[in-house]
Amino acid sequence: MEINGHTRLAGVVAKPIKHSLSPFIHNAAFQALGINGVYLAFEIEANQISQITESIRTLDMYGVNISMPYKQSLIEQVDELTDAARVIGAINTIINNHGKLIGHNTDGVGFMRSAYELGFKAAADKMVVIGAGGAATAIIAQAMLDGVEDLVVFTRRWSGFADEKLRIDQMSEQLGRKLVLNDLADTALLNQEIASARLLVNATSVGMGELKEVTPIPNCSVLTSKHLVIDVVYNPLETEFLKQAAAQGATCRNGLFMLLYQAAESFKCWTGQDMPIDVIKAQLEEKIS
Repeated sequence: MEINGHTRLAGVVAKPIKHSLSPFIHNAAFQALGINGVYLAFEIEANQISQITESIRTLDMYGVNISMPYKQSLIEQVDELTDAARVIGAINTIINNHGKLIGHNTDGVGFMRSAYELGFKAAADKMVVIGAGGAATAIIAQAMLDGVEDLVVFTRRWSGFADEKLRIDQMSEQLGRKLVLNDLADTALLNQEIASARLLVNATSVGMGELKEVTPIPNCSVLTSKHLVIDVVYNPLETEFLKQAAAQGATCRNGLFMLLYQAAESFKCWTGQDMPIDVIKAQLEEKIS
């Protein structure tokens, strides 16, 4: 596609960001749909953050995605927040609506879309989430916004446990819900909650990198063919956790769908068009493999 005087810009801002798959995803979508746009990665320092929103307006950009460590710091610089962004307390997307900048968080939206495709029903099914970090917070908040009544969260008691508990408590208060942060080491309670759940989610980084041989729960034998299991990890495409869950008959899905669907939500907000998921997923799997 020709880049010319009418080409419009979008991008992702973070540090580090050179490894990001977002440019691949969004530029493939622009090309597939014939949209005259381009998406770039911008690695910036913390003292340059204040220039981001000004640049979006000045350059009439579609907007930007935000990744770590700037998801919280840019909240104060937008004009408006979506419900998801307000509850999560972090944004991963800024939408330029004719100069009015809207902060959104598409991570939870992307995850829930993936869960619904597997057959999860918000009003009827129980959901167990492992983890309480950034990805988990977005998933938990969106699940509550979507009306998931039976939601249980487990995380390990580490140095950041108090901060995670505070964040969960704040979300619970905003939404008028009581959500308890359970200790992952309580295996009896963990197995009991999983056994009665429909959906089990690994929202941690366990399963990738140095932890690729590790599973987020100690015993996958509690899983059965009634369970839906989603791992937010997408590299590798099949983690040890998903292998063990599949061996128990569970229906499994990796984090590639969440990655794509959160990107698709941003893309739709910017362009008004649906991202061609099937086309891009095939290209992305080939790139990761």
